[in-house]
Amino acid sequence: MKPRDAPDPSVQSSQLIDSVVDELHAMIGSLRCAGTARMVKAGISMTHLHILWVLEHHGDLPMSRLADLLDVSVSNATGLIDRMEERGLVERSRVADDRRVVIVQASAQGVRQRDEIEALKQDRMRAILGRLTPDQLTRVHGAIGDLRTAVIDEMGTDHLHTHPQTT
Repeated sequence: MKPRDAPDPSVQSSQLIDSVVDELHAMIGSLRCAGTARMVKAGISMTHLHILWVLEHHGDLPMSRLADLLDVSVSNATGLIDRMEERGLVERSRVADDRRVVIVQASAQGVRQRDEIEALKQDRMRAILGRLTPDQLTRVHGAIGDLRTAVIDEMGTDHLHTHPQTT
């Protein structure tokens, strides 16, 4: 009788990784879709929210740097910022030393709306986590800690130091 070959651990690991990625993608997609209606009512598109997150992460930015971070042309970024400024989400100013440089910053209203959307997301996540048992919460907490460590191992910590909400 021929002995059975043991399953290749790298294949099992790869399949498990694919399964975890699929589950995370589906979960994040569901959460994103659930929050979209609130954003539309507030007059904020996903692109506008992304720009508000970029400004939160990097602070006030020259238009050219914002365009680089968004991976769009300056003229495309200008159009996006025009619409956001019309909605009161951002403000533009010129640098005194070089009037050609336009600085973009989130307005008080933009910060408030971004923070309200974040608060709603956190409330929703608390409600979802509230459905888990203490044992499940402990496992999720440990797994997320492991995942965060892996993210730092993969990406380094440089991205953490510029984000005001990371401690």
